[in-house]
Amino acid sequence: MIDSDNRPWGRWEEYLNEPGYRVKRIIVNPGKRLSLQLHHLRAEHWAVVQGSGLVTVGDEVRAVRRGDAIYIDKGQVHRIENNGEDFLVFIETQYGICVEDDIVRLEDDWGRTSPGA
Repeated sequence: MIDSDNRPWGRWEEYLNEPGYRVKRIIVNPGKRLSLQLHHLRAEHWAVVQGSGLVTVGDEVRAVRRGDAIYIDKGQVHRIENNGEDFLVFIETQYGICVEDDIVRLEDDWGRTSPGA
């Protein structure tokens, strides 16, 4: 593991950071969700490896579970929510310019607005 960080919704762990792509394992606690957000510099691919939840991409909201994959293009509004009783774990692969402050929060359960917060 290269880096990790605890967040109010759970935790992320970074395993690979190369020019043009980055790989993280993201753990979402039961009943929590990430910010409704978008990125200008990167696209993301999420592969759910444990648990289940709801994913928002643009105007579409759908249920996801282990084995499901989601692609989020640059500029697309997105969020993942753990509406279950177990941890929701997914592998996030970022493509493009992969910097932590490339985040625009549109809604946040904890009032965060600063990049990378």
